[in-house]
Amino acid sequence: MTLGICSRAFSDVLPLFVSRHFGDALWASMIYFGCRILFVQQKLLISVYLSLIFSFTIEFSQLYQADWIIGIRSTLLGALILGKGFLVIDLIRYVVGITCSCIMDYYLFNRGGRR
Repeated sequence: MTLGICSRAFSDVLPLFVSRHFGDALWASMIYFGCRILFVQQKLLISVYLSLIFSFTIEFSQLYQADWIIGIRSTLLGALILGKGFLVIDLIRYVVGITCSCIMDYYLFNRGGRR
């Protein structure tokens, strides 16, 4: 979470590619590892699917623009969790973040024959 927030807060000193793309990829990575913690006994692909479904649902929910949810999104926590506006590029960032996290998870934690 800290890295994702820092990628937004220090965007003026980071390379443009990093400041534009890493925050959403790190957010999706956090969702993936949250799924891994909740479903530790399940296969990696279950966490991949669940984190993709969750991330895509949050992104598509940004198309809904009722006053009450706009009020939530105008807060810092609401904006961090729900986002502010739908962007197709965010879906790509989520896929990249979750894919990289799954690969890292597999090679760092699962190669010992646990799964």
